[in-house]
Amino acid sequence: MKKIVAIVCGGDSSEHDVSLRSAQGIESFLDKERFDVYIVEMCGLTWEVHLPDGTRAAVSREDFSFVVGDQRVQPDFAYITIHGTPGEDGRLQGYFDLIHMPYSTSGVLVEAMTFNKFTLNQYLKGFGVSVAESLVVRRGNEDLVTDDEILQHIGLPCFVKPNAGGSSFGVTKVKTLDQLRPAIRCAMNESDEVMVEAFMPGTELTCGCYKVTGKEVVFPVTEVVTHNEFFDYDAKYNGSVDEITPARISDELRDRVQALTSAIYDILGCSGIIRIDYIVTHVEDNGRQRERINMLEINTTPGMTATSFIPQQVRAAGLDIKDVLTEIIEDKL
Repeated sequence: MKKIVAIVCGGDSSEHDVSLRSAQGIESFLDKERFDVYIVEMCGLTWEVHLPDGTRAAVSREDFSFVVGDQRVQPDFAYITIHGTPGEDGRLQGYFDLIHMPYSTSGVLVEAMTFNKFTLNQYLKGFGVSVAESLVVRRGNEDLVTDDEILQHIGLPCFVKPNAGGSSFGVTKVKTLDQLRPAIRCAMNESDEVMVEAFMPGTELTCGCYKVTGKEVVFPVTEVVTHNEFFDYDAKYNGSVDEITPARISDELRDRVQALTSAIYDILGCSGIIRIDYIVTHVEDNGRQRERINMLEINTTPGMTATSFIPQQVRAAGLDIKDVLTEIIEDKL
């Protein structure tokens, strides 16, 4: 009997439609000889499965089952590819834990922590991971963090971004003081908390990783060269970027990035595929220049279209994405 896999997409963030594209990518990658596959789209309390005839059917919130024809279908596994809430912040993981359905991502705590950028940074700093200096501004308490405090601790230019959310919407590179408060208000449209983060000039890299029982795979590193001010929505999805895999970096730096990616995976206790974004800066150490690897953020439900970073890295590693996804699913079944 084939196992039934529900690819869970949509969600309640601005990246809803991006998530649908990832779901279509995963659906095309999965081994149909092993799995029967359905796409389930979530938007608020509307949960619907996309049926082969182009119609949709309601998904039960009691057990995540749905009716196809005259049969009730009960998925065996949930492949979560929601970018944002509720699939990337632990909420959906808690639901699946309650109904005892295995899923593709990390658990509730890891998802909640990695979704909150400021909390993640403070936690990993305790393990020696280098991150940018940052402050948090919370809705209703915006005046508790003054412009002078931001200038003193963070400086200009800086990035203002939603603290609990992705990095595609609501992100502004602030160059002058008069841009600061409008940028905070913009980010507040995506999250009740806003992170103001120091700008770090350098080389942007990203590296994916997954681990299953008895096996660890760290993918080749990708170099991200944006033609825009920073790696924003236009750069990500409209082609205003060069994505170079493998990255044009030294073997020594590549090995360090891959080792750090693996170490962070283990520190947090991640599961499934993750992708970690970095900025490599140059610092002076005893009169010599050295490269510092600074973590930007962790993506626990990374994009999975054919041109997304992870499929690129899988191909560069000489692997088949179908085999990778099969390993992840069967490791949890």
